[in-house]
Amino acid sequence: MPRGPKGEKRPADVIGNAVHVMRIATGEVEEREPTPEEQGKDSAAAALGRKGGAARARSLSAKKRSEIARKAASTRWKRN
Repeated sequence: MPRGPKGEKRPADVIGNAVHVMRIATGEVEEREPTPEEQGKDSAAAALGRKGGAARARSLSAKKRSEIARKAASTRWKRN
């Protein structure tokens, strides 16, 4: 089954998607994000990963963040 922009599983065809939405609305199917354990990931490693990005953002200066963003933007625009 194809995945949506956030990784959620949704049917690719319109009718299949409508049926899926109807099942969610009636409570037949529960729509929720899978937990790290359900995805086969270690919960401790997932918790550390969530902390890592925030810690890196705190440690970077505004100038360095600006340089990283400028480099990322130039790379994005080079592809087109």
